[in-house]
Amino acid sequence: MSNSLQHSIHLQRQLLKDLLGNALSHYAHASYPQMRDIKALDNHLRDTFKALDHSKYVYVLDDHGVQVSSTINRFGADEEAIGRDRSKRPYMQHMYDERIDFHLSQAYISRNKKRPSVTATQTIRDAHGKRVGYLGVDYDLRELPHSDVIYEEPSQWRQIKGDPAIRQGLFSQERVESLMDQHIDQVMSVHEALIVDQGVHHIQIHFSSSRSTIWHTDDPYVYRLLTMDELSNTNICLAYPRRPYFERATVPPPMVSKVLQQLKALRFADETIYLRSASFNIVNGKVSLNFSCDGTHYLNYDEFLEKGLEFWFGGAAFPDALSTPAIDQYKLDLLIEDIASQGCIQVNKLLYAMEKENPIDSLQALSMAEREYIYNELKSVMEIYEGEMCSL
Repeated sequence: MSNSLQHSIHLQRQLLKDLLGNALSHYAHASYPQMRDIKALDNHLRDTFKALDHSKYVYVLDDHGVQVSSTINRFGADEEAIGRDRSKRPYMQHMYDERIDFHLSQAYISRNKKRPSVTATQTIRDAHGKRVGYLGVDYDLRELPHSDVIYEEPSQWRQIKGDPAIRQGLFSQERVESLMDQHIDQVMSVHEALIVDQGVHHIQIHFSSSRSTIWHTDDPYVYRLLTMDELSNTNICLAYPRRPYFERATVPPPMVSKVLQQLKALRFADETIYLRSASFNIVNGKVSLNFSCDGTHYLNYDEFLEKGLEFWFGGAAFPDALSTPAIDQYKLDLLIEDIASQGCIQVNKLLYAMEKENPIDSLQALSMAEREYIYNELKSVMEIYEGEMCSL
C-alpha cells in the first residue's frame, strides 16, 4: 500500500478516534456500577445506544473478553450473546496492554452482515483504577462520518507484475498483427481528435484486440466502446459534440499527439515484448502500459515521454525505430489546417511542388519526416474531398 494511501487512512482513523473516544469514556465509566446486574446493565446500554450516533451494536465484556451483557441494537437486546467469548477477535488483541484505555480496531468484514466494520472498545475501570471490563461498540463503516478529502493517487511511477504463466511463456510468443495495427495512424488520429476537440478525457486502447474504451467529459460516469468499425471511420468524430479542451486537463494539448505516437512506437518496437494495451488520462496526466509479458506500468505522461524507447527495450534492439526523428504532430496539423483553408487549387500546387522536391518557402525549415507527414495528410484529404469541395 502506498505511503499516500496509508496517510489518507491514518487521517481518517484519527478523525474517528477523536469523534468516538471522548463519547465512550463517559458511558464506560457509567457502566461499572451496573456490571453485576445484567438487567440494569442492559437498560443502561439501551440509553447508551441511543446516545451514540452511528453505532450498530453495543455490549459490555469482562476483563477476560467474555460478554456479560446482551448485545444492544436498534431492534432491542440480543440475550443469546451473553457469555460469548470475544477475546480472540482481532479488535480485542489490545486487551493485554494495561496502559490502553481506548482502542479503535482496524477495519474488518463483520461475521454476520459481511460489511466493512470497525469496533471501538473503551476500558472500564473500578474506583481504584483497576480494569474490570470493556465497553464495545461496533460501527458500520458506511455510516460513519468521513473527511471531505479524497485520496490522491501518488505521482511516482508504479509497476505491477502480471500473470506468472504469461511471463514464463514470454519468449515463445510473437506479436500477431491486429486489425488496429494495420490502421494504426488512422486510429491514433481519431483518438487525438476525440481528446483535443471532442471532449474525451480518458482512453483505453487495446491494440491486440482492436478496440478502445473512452470516457467523455459530458457523461463521465459511463464508458463507450469503439471497435475498428468505428475507429476506422473518421466520421466517428461527428458522433461527439465539439468541446474546448478540458479545463481540468494537466496535459498540454500538443503533448497528446506525442503520447499517442510513443504508444504506437512501443507497439511496434519489438516482436516479442510489445505493448498490448494502454490508457491515457489527460486530467491526472497518467499513462498506463500493459506489455506482452503482462507487466503493467503507471507513470506521468511527462516521465513517459522522457524515457523514450531506449528505456523500455534498449537501443541496440531496434536502431531503425530509434533513428526516426519525433515530429510535433499537433503543430503540423495546425499548419495543414492553414494550408487547406487556402483552397483546393493552392493545395494541389503545393502537392505538385513537393512531388518535384521543390517545397514552398514556408516548408523549407521542416525536416524530411515533417514534410512527408504534411504531404501524406494533404494527399489523403484531397483524395477524399476533391470531388465534393473543389467542384464548389
